[in-house]
Amino acid sequence: MLTINPARKFLVPFVLCCLMAAVAAHGADATAEHTRTEITAMLTTFLTPAVNNTRAGHERFWADDLVYTSSKGKVMSKSDILKSIDEGSKDQSGKPADAGPVFTAEDVPVRPYGDTAALTFRLVEHDADGKISYYRNSGTFLLRDGKWQAITWQATRVPPQEK
Repeated sequence: MLTINPARKFLVPFVLCCLMAAVAAHGADATAEHTRTEITAMLTTFLTPAVNNTRAGHERFWADDLVYTSSKGKVMSKSDILKSIDEGSKDQSGKPADAGPVFTAEDVPVRPYGDTAALTFRLVEHDADGKISYYRNSGTFLLRDGKWQAITWQATRVPPQEK
Protein backbone atom coordinates (compact mmCIF):
# COMPACT_ATOMS: atom_id res chain seq x y z
CA MET A 1 0.00 0.00 0.00
CA LEU A 2 1.22 3.48 -0.90
CA THR A 3 1.63 5.86 2.00
CA ILE A 4 1.90 9.62 1.43
CA ASN A 5 3.84 11.68 3.87
CA PRO A 6 1.42 14.37 5.22
CA ALA A 7 4.00 17.10 4.58
CA ARG A 8 4.21 16.11 0.89
CA LYS A 9 0.44 16.08 0.63
CA PHE A 10 0.49 19.91 0.85
CA LEU A 11 3.72 20.41 -1.08
CA VAL A 12 2.34 19.67 -4.56
CA PRO A 13 -0.63 22.08 -4.29
CA PHE A 14 1.68 24.72 -2.80
CA VAL A 15 4.19 24.39 -5.65
CA LEU A 16 1.38 24.52 -8.22
CA CYS A 17 -0.02 27.69 -6.62
CA CYS A 18 3.41 29.30 -6.68
CA LEU A 19 3.89 28.42 -10.35
CA MET A 20 0.45 29.77 -11.26
CA ALA A 21 1.18 33.01 -9.38
CA ALA A 22 4.50 33.41 -11.20
CA VAL A 23 2.86 32.87 -14.59
CA ALA A 24 0.09 35.35 -13.73
CA ALA A 25 2.63 37.94 -12.55
CA HIS A 26 4.61 37.56 -15.77
CA GLY A 27 1.42 38.00 -17.78
CA ALA A 28 0.53 41.13 -15.79
CA ASP A 29 4.02 42.54 -16.39
CA ALA A 30 3.70 41.89 -20.13
CA THR A 31 0.26 43.54 -20.20
CA ALA A 32 1.54 46.56 -18.25
CA GLU A 33 4.51 46.94 -20.62
CA HIS A 34 2.17 46.71 -23.63
CA THR A 35 -0.01 49.45 -22.09
CA ARG A 36 3.04 51.68 -21.48
CA THR A 37 4.20 51.22 -25.06
CA GLU A 38 0.74 51.79 -26.54
CA ILE A 39 -0.02 54.98 -24.60
CA THR A 40 3.47 56.43 -25.13
CA ALA A 41 3.16 55.82 -28.90
CA MET A 42 -0.35 57.28 -28.87
CA LEU A 43 0.93 60.46 -27.16
CA THR A 44 3.87 60.80 -29.55
CA THR A 45 1.57 60.42 -32.56
CA PHE A 46 -0.99 62.83 -31.10
CA LEU A 47 1.64 65.54 -30.64
CA THR A 48 2.74 65.50 -34.29
CA PRO A 49 1.35 68.45 -36.27
CA ALA A 50 -0.25 66.09 -38.79
CA VAL A 51 -2.47 64.72 -36.00
CA ASN A 52 -2.54 67.44 -33.33
CA ASN A 53 -3.78 70.07 -35.76
CA THR A 54 -6.75 67.95 -36.84
CA ARG A 55 -10.21 67.38 -35.46
CA ALA A 56 -9.83 63.64 -36.11
CA GLY A 57 -6.69 63.53 -33.97
CA HIS A 58 -8.51 65.12 -31.04
CA GLU A 59 -11.62 62.96 -31.58
CA ARG A 60 -9.45 59.87 -31.20
CA PHE A 61 -7.30 61.03 -28.27
CA TRP A 62 -9.94 62.51 -25.94
CA ALA A 63 -12.82 60.54 -24.40
CA ASP A 64 -16.33 61.96 -24.80
CA ASP A 65 -16.53 62.54 -21.01
CA LEU A 66 -13.14 64.29 -20.81
CA VAL A 67 -12.42 66.88 -18.12
CA TYR A 68 -9.47 69.01 -19.32
CA THR A 69 -7.88 71.71 -17.19
CA SER A 70 -5.70 74.06 -19.22
CA SER A 71 -2.47 75.66 -18.07
CA LYS A 72 -4.49 78.83 -17.41
CA GLY A 73 -6.94 76.96 -15.16
CA LYS A 74 -9.81 76.83 -17.66
CA VAL A 75 -11.85 73.63 -17.42
CA MET A 76 -13.00 72.29 -20.79
CA SER A 77 -14.83 69.31 -22.25
CA LYS A 78 -14.03 67.40 -25.42
CA SER A 79 -16.69 69.39 -27.28
CA ASP A 80 -15.02 72.65 -26.12
CA ILE A 81 -11.68 71.44 -27.49
CA LEU A 82 -13.22 70.34 -30.79
CA LYS A 83 -14.97 73.69 -31.16
CA SER A 84 -11.64 75.43 -30.54
CA ILE A 85 -9.97 73.26 -33.19
CA ASP A 86 -12.75 74.04 -35.68
CA GLU A 87 -12.53 77.79 -35.02
CA GLY A 88 -8.74 77.85 -34.96
CA SER A 89 -8.30 76.04 -38.26
CA LYS A 90 -9.04 79.21 -40.28
CA ASP A 91 -7.81 82.77 -40.00
CA GLN A 92 -10.13 85.79 -39.87
CA SER A 93 -10.46 85.86 -43.66
CA GLY A 94 -11.63 82.25 -43.73
CA LYS A 95 -8.38 80.90 -45.19
CA PRO A 96 -6.59 77.98 -43.52
CA ALA A 97 -4.51 79.22 -40.60
CA ASP A 98 -0.74 78.96 -40.55
CA ALA A 99 0.75 76.01 -38.75
CA GLY A 100 0.79 76.42 -35.01
CA PRO A 101 3.48 75.40 -32.58
CA VAL A 102 5.14 72.01 -32.65
CA PHE A 103 5.00 69.90 -29.49
CA THR A 104 7.23 67.13 -28.19
CA ALA A 105 7.18 65.10 -24.97
CA GLU A 106 9.99 64.29 -22.56
CA ASP A 107 10.15 62.20 -19.40
CA VAL A 108 7.02 60.15 -20.15
CA PRO A 109 6.27 57.55 -17.47
CA VAL A 110 3.02 55.62 -17.88
CA ARG A 111 1.66 53.75 -14.87
CA PRO A 112 -0.92 51.09 -15.82
CA TYR A 113 -3.65 49.98 -13.40
CA GLY A 114 -5.67 47.40 -15.33
CA ASP A 115 -8.01 49.22 -17.71
CA THR A 116 -6.81 52.60 -16.39
CA ALA A 117 -3.41 54.25 -16.79
CA ALA A 118 -1.83 57.44 -15.42
CA LEU A 119 0.54 59.49 -17.57
CA THR A 120 2.81 62.38 -16.63
CA PHE A 121 5.28 64.14 -18.89
CA ARG A 122 7.05 67.35 -19.79
CA LEU A 123 5.51 68.98 -22.85
CA VAL A 124 7.88 71.12 -24.94
CA GLU A 125 6.28 73.76 -27.15
CA HIS A 126 8.32 75.09 -30.10
CA ASP A 127 6.63 78.13 -31.63
CA ALA A 128 7.22 79.50 -35.15
CA ASP A 129 9.57 82.20 -33.80
CA GLY A 130 11.86 79.65 -32.17
CA LYS A 131 10.62 80.33 -28.63
CA ILE A 132 10.41 77.26 -26.40
CA SER A 133 7.94 76.87 -23.54
CA TYR A 134 7.57 74.01 -21.10
CA TYR A 135 4.55 72.46 -19.41
CA ARG A 136 4.03 69.61 -16.97
CA ASN A 137 1.05 67.54 -18.09
CA SER A 138 -0.74 64.63 -16.51
CA GLY A 139 -3.61 62.54 -17.77
CA THR A 140 -5.70 59.54 -16.93
CA PHE A 141 -6.51 57.06 -19.67
CA LEU A 142 -9.31 54.52 -19.72
CA LEU A 143 -9.50 51.47 -21.96
CA ARG A 144 -12.99 51.33 -23.51
CA ASP A 145 -14.08 49.17 -26.42
CA GLY A 146 -10.47 48.17 -27.03
CA LYS A 147 -9.04 51.69 -27.27
CA TRP A 148 -7.33 54.00 -24.82
CA GLN A 149 -8.59 57.56 -24.45
CA ALA A 150 -7.81 60.40 -22.04
CA ILE A 151 -10.61 60.99 -19.53
CA THR A 152 -8.84 63.66 -17.44
CA TRP A 153 -6.03 66.06 -18.29
CA GLN A 154 -4.13 68.73 -16.39
CA ALA A 155 -1.63 71.10 -18.00
CA THR A 156 0.63 73.34 -15.91
CA ARG A 157 2.91 75.92 -17.51
CA VAL A 158 6.46 75.89 -16.18
CA PRO A 159 7.59 79.49 -15.57
CA PRO A 160 10.55 80.62 -17.68
CA GLN A 161 13.78 80.49 -15.72
CA GLU A 162 15.24 83.84 -14.79
CA LYS A 163 18.57 84.65 -16.38
